[in-house]
Amino acid sequence: MLTSECICTHLRRAARGVSRHYDEALAGFGVNVAQFSLLRHLQRLDRPSITTLAEAMGLERSTLGRNLRVLEAEGLVALADGDDQRNRVVLLTESGTQLLQAAYPAWEQAQAELVERLGVGPRDELVRLLGQLA
Repeated sequence: MLTSECICTHLRRAARGVSRHYDEALAGFGVNVAQFSLLRHLQRLDRPSITTLAEAMGLERSTLGRNLRVLEAEGLVALADGDDQRNRVVLLTESGTQLLQAAYPAWEQAQAELVERLGVGPRDELVRLLGQLA
């Protein structure tokens, strides 16, 4: 157990463990949890621009761009012209939709395992506290 009082150290360690948990659950689908999350955001948003998607996910545009290139190469997302020449919108492809449908039960199981480990009340409190920090 860490003896440090550094919040950042504890959060980063926990984030790596949680990401590893979800990545293991999603391994058979060819995506990691960051990519799955990006696809889920696209599923919920209507033709977001890259900027809008980056803001929704709390990512830098450059980080999002790198992730989008990987997903685009896999045929899971597509980029299209937006309302003007300066904007590009991100679209979830049919393959992306199918992957989400196939992988969702594995994500849901990983989620349920963590909620079971924490308990519903502590999970809700954790989400609330993380929202404050974000």
